[in-house]
Amino acid sequence: MVEEGAKTLNALEALIDTKKSGRPAFKMVLTAVGDHPYRRPDEVLVCPIGCLGP
Repeated sequence: MVEEGAKTLNALEALIDTKKSGRPAFKMVLTAVGDHPYRRPDEVLVCPIGCLGP
């Protein structure tokens, strides 16, 4: 599922006119499980939802 989300985000980024709006600040796949967030080589952040709250 993470791979599909990252692929979609990268495809969407390719459609953005960066001359008008710049590059996105970040691309993130939010997951239901996991212990810690990490950054993939393609610069997509993978973050478990539990890392967002107290």
